Amino acid sequence: MKRMWLAGLVFGVVVGLGYWLAVLDWSVAQAQQRTLTIAMIPKVVGIDYFNATRMGAEQAVRELGGIRFIHQGPTEARVDRQIELIENFITARVDVIAVASNDPVAIAPALQKAQRAGIKVVTYDADANARDVFVNQATFEGIGKALVDEMVKQVGPNAEVAIVTSSLTAPNQNAWIAAMKAYMAQRYPNLKVVDLKPSEEDQQLAFQVTQDLLKAHPTLKGVWALSSVAFPGAAEAVKQAGKCGQVAVVGLSTPKQMRPYVKEGCVKSVVLWNPVDLGYLTIYTAKQLAEKGLKPGDKIVTKRGTWTVEKDKISLQVLLGPPFIFTAENIDKFDF
Repeated sequence: MKRMWLAGLVFGVVVGLGYWLAVLDWSVAQAQQRTLTIAMIPKVVGIDYFNATRMGAEQAVRELGGIRFIHQGPTEARVDRQIELIENFITARVDVIAVASNDPVAIAPALQKAQRAGIKVVTYDADANARDVFVNQATFEGIGKALVDEMVKQVGPNAEVAIVTSSLTAPNQNAWIAAMKAYMAQRYPNLKVVDLKPSEEDQQLAFQVTQDLLKAHPTLKGVWALSSVAFPGAAEAVKQAGKCGQVAVVGLSTPKQMRPYVKEGCVKSVVLWNPVDLGYLTIYTAKQLAEKGLKPGDKIVTKRGTWTVEKDKISLQVLLGPPFIFTAENIDKFDF
């Protein structure tokens, strides 16, 4: 009887253990199959640059599967509108918020609230002071150096130049300007920045402030335009002033927006990275962060390549790569 009782006990334990293992396997499978909700907030909707990052994000969503993708952003580059969207996404209990910040300080409390609610936070294109990981398009030093070197090729090392930025609080632009000035002080001390004007992600405003710069500084030889809409606005102002070839315009924008000015010879080069790849990498990073977590040294493996997670001063970052220079010789190869 004792042996039968022991045999029954062992049988019961084995059956019970098998049941709970099956439940565990089912739970893991369900978790793996669960749809992940990723909400992406650009600086502003309706411009070519963020249309391109959205395109890349949607390509990644199709490749990965199992993702509910939401893309919403303000119609003006206003951080208060981004904060409203973040609050809405906290209420909706999304899994990941990916945001290109209009103001790294002002947006931080809302992102911290999202983190406390268990939502993972990714920044892309423009960083914030609170996040789990930043998908960085290129180093600030690399972009700053490329912008300065391209300007010097056209105006020489002794010239008066001006800057048309986005907003005065835009994190990327401020970091690029700091890197540009540091590089100029070291390499081109006679390249003088005579003025800096904001254009608030508004092409018409960039056109107007560039016109003002041309009038206020008749010996101006170059203008840096540091956003995808500031660059065509500044180029158009130089063109309408009849100063193509006399005043260089160097900046960051998409090939699609700048192609007419490059073809006309009013713009010699366009500095950028591939924003489609930036959006694509952001989604891969967001998915891995949400499902497995990230730490320094981890690899983000995609069909387009492999990227390494690095530690930075806030948390983590993934670097897309060095900036790319578009010219008359290669600009027709790109359709974004």
